[in-house]
Amino acid sequence: MEDGKPTNVRWTVLALACFTSWFLYLHRYTWNFIGPALETEYGFNKAETGSLAAFFNITYGIGQVPSGILSDFMGPHFFLGLIIVLWSLVLPCQGWVTSFSGLATTRLAFGAAQAGAYPSLANVTQAWFPLSSRTIMQSIIATLFGRGGGAMSSIILATVLMSWCGLTWRTGLLVMGGVGALFGISFLILFRNSPHQDPRVNDAERELIDEGRLPPAAGAPRVLPWHFVLKNRSMYFFVIQQFTSAGADMVYSLFMGDYFLNTKGFSIGQTGLLVSLPLWGGAIGGVLGGFCNDLLIRVTGSRRWSRSTVGFLGKFLACMLMFVVISRESGVAAGWALFAVKFFSDWSQPTVWGACTDLGGRYSATVFSIINTSGTVGGVVAPAIFGAILDFNSVATMVEGKEKMIANYDPLFYLVAALYLVSATCWLFINCTDSLERHGADVKED
Repeated sequence: MEDGKPTNVRWTVLALACFTSWFLYLHRYTWNFIGPALETEYGFNKAETGSLAAFFNITYGIGQVPSGILSDFMGPHFFLGLIIVLWSLVLPCQGWVTSFSGLATTRLAFGAAQAGAYPSLANVTQAWFPLSSRTIMQSIIATLFGRGGGAMSSIILATVLMSWCGLTWRTGLLVMGGVGALFGISFLILFRNSPHQDPRVNDAERELIDEGRLPPAAGAPRVLPWHFVLKNRSMYFFVIQQFTSAGADMVYSLFMGDYFLNTKGFSIGQTGLLVSLPLWGGAIGGVLGGFCNDLLIRVTGSRRWSRSTVGFLGKFLACMLMFVVISRESGVAAGWALFAVKFFSDWSQPTVWGACTDLGGRYSATVFSIINTSGTVGGVVAPAIFGAILDFNSVATMVEGKEKMIANYDPLFYLVAALYLVSATCWLFINCTDSLERHGADVKED
């Protein structure tokens, strides 16, 4: 073992992190079919199902910062493993409550259970991967597997379990939740907080992981003081960027099922495939964006402008491509245009993770939790507004002898384009090299 050849435990950690991200989105994006089912079975309108979706984001947002601080303080091992099991058990409960208040409570519990996942995964990437390839690893974890899980959610639930296997959506949720709980148990058994705490890792692998890593800032407080955050201008623009970006992206997790199923008139099996297209675009775009980010840093030597350039271009091109979506009459063409939108929107997703670890250092989970909280606030505000816009632009239409409200999505897509433009502009003002860890050490030394 000590022959100079590094062990490969980091790849086991990468797999565990990837599938954590995959299950997170696999389970979250089931709302694309839960929402329309509730409208059919209980007569809810889109504003009501949008409000139910927003309950998830309330506790998801509230739980971000406490989860990030807890992960920074104690490490992600037991915390992350336990919440994977917990949210997997809560998932199917959305199918077994019958009142609006019961559904709202279940959504609150689901959001609280998922809140600590990405702050903890930011900590995992900071501890287990070298600086030179960290953005690429983050793109694989957060974007390829995260968005891939979202893309597979509609395929697994609607196309496979409901259409091919003939299961109800409630039984489908039960199957998906059970598999997730088993994965959570596996995570608890196999993961450790850092290579320095894992006896399976040899010195050669530890040296490889630590290559390029800055030494811990001497004198920095163990927990990030809030006045350091409030004095950091980049954090203000980062918060606005994430608020608008995540708010815009709520359209993919909440309304694509209705868009393809009702507005475009596809079957449940076809809808499952079309809903997945934007998420596949995001998965592929995110990985490419991660590679481009690390390549730009090596070529230009500027971490600050490499991050800002990738972030700006991704969101700006997503904005422009939303107008292509609006111009498409064909549902299949619109699906592929949404693939392109999400490709460029999520092109910048690894840059968010990279900027969080650059700004945060040892406080990466806390910084990520602040940024993710701002995105979650966007996720709380957006669904009700989006739903109200769709209700206002819906008309009653007879479908197979029954009256159904069919929404015009164009006004909503114009709003999404505007949110992407604001997000793009913010990236020009974010300086990821303005380290909160270093600032904390300097203040301590003064």
